[in-house]
Amino acid sequence: MLAPVLFFSLGKTGFELKRIVLGVQYDGASWHGWQTQLTGNTVQDRLEQALKKFTQADVATVCAGRTDAGVHAIEQVVHVDTEVDRETFSWVRGVNASLPSSIAVRWACEVKPDPLADFHARFSATARTYQYVLYNHPVRSPLLKGKAGWAFRPLAIEPMRSAARHLVGTHDFSAFRSSECQAKSPVRTMHDIGIERRGNIIIFTLHANAFLHHMVRNIVGSLIVAGSGAQPPDWLSEVLHGKDRNHAAPTFMPDGLYLAKIDYDSKWKLPQEVTSTLPWIV
Repeated sequence: MLAPVLFFSLGKTGFELKRIVLGVQYDGASWHGWQTQLTGNTVQDRLEQALKKFTQADVATVCAGRTDAGVHAIEQVVHVDTEVDRETFSWVRGVNASLPSSIAVRWACEVKPDPLADFHARFSATARTYQYVLYNHPVRSPLLKGKAGWAFRPLAIEPMRSAARHLVGTHDFSAFRSSECQAKSPVRTMHDIGIERRGNIIIFTLHANAFLHHMVRNIVGSLIVAGSGAQPPDWLSEVLHGKDRNHAAPTFMPDGLYLAKIDYDSKWKLPQEVTSTLPWIV
């Protein structure tokens, strides 16, 4: 008779590990990005410290997408494997008690094993949405420092929308890829790019199956060039098909970049936030 299959690995005591998924929100202005570094000043470091205090054991985290220094997350998705058995809301309260005010677990749930493939924060994701918030005004606002990018030249929305249409679809995005990018392929599928103005605030919303390193900031920088009138909208098509990073605009500042939402199959029943709207923008 065959032994029962355990889809999650066993812990030190031999008990089956539970896979807990967390929805994490953070202000990235004071952090050196998501991924663990020797400095210890990263979101992952602080989250794992809080998890260790809550579970009384070392806990490794896996996230949906690593964010750079200064980049924020409206809803980062993280999974951990643990033997700890707690009510889901206890995970929220317990972990948040040990986190700084700039990081918070918004929700938690346990995902059950799947006969075909277990849930994975990164590999189970079907798409990702980033938002870039830009303050477009002749004079910078100190109240938006770290929360929004700034462009002092007047920007026209329609030329930027026309330029953005060239990027929708499946393309080689080498022209918008950082030289430090470790992705095996530069090909990505951009589902949509939305651009809207709310007074002096312009919000760029990019939805794709995945993103390359600095891809959003490089695209936003190039859209700003088109919006300022320095280049026509069709210029972005030339940059895209030229596949040369040197021909696109410089990487734009990280201040206004937000990881907004990660898409997953509904079968996982994650209690994700209903909206990815930034709470401080009216």
